[in-house]
Amino acid sequence: MSDHGMDSAGSGDHGGVVTKLSPWSVQDTIARLSAVIAARGMKLFMVIDQSDEAAAAGLELRDTKLVIFGSPKAGTPVMVAAPLSALDLPLKVLVWQDGCQTKLSYTAPTELAARYDLSERLAASLAGINAVTDAVIDR
Repeated sequence: MSDHGMDSAGSGDHGGVVTKLSPWSVQDTIARLSAVIAARGMKLFMVIDQSDEAAAAGLELRDTKLVIFGSPKAGTPVMVAAPLSALDLPLKVLVWQDGCQTKLSYTAPTELAARYDLSERLAASLAGINAVTDAVIDR
């Protein structure tokens, strides 16, 4: 794990969720994440603007967006071996504003591997999310 981003408790992995700090705004972090995903040959399935949906319902929510992405070549074998892993795949990164700080949070790949009792080979196919998010926050 990069030392760029730690959650507020001082650990990058808290309760199975990794949180990294982004030096960019939520919008710029999303743009960078989208570019990294494309550059790595992955597929961006969707960006859900949760704060915009809250506003449409007359509610307030800090700037919060859920990015859903992955690689069918990497994810499909995981789902074949562990069908319930489809509940967590494709991969998801939450990009959100916490006060003046933008954060990226996602379920740790080790948590997913343990949850679905994945082999080392299959677990390795999920670990790329760490490098993707590190590339996003690197200056």
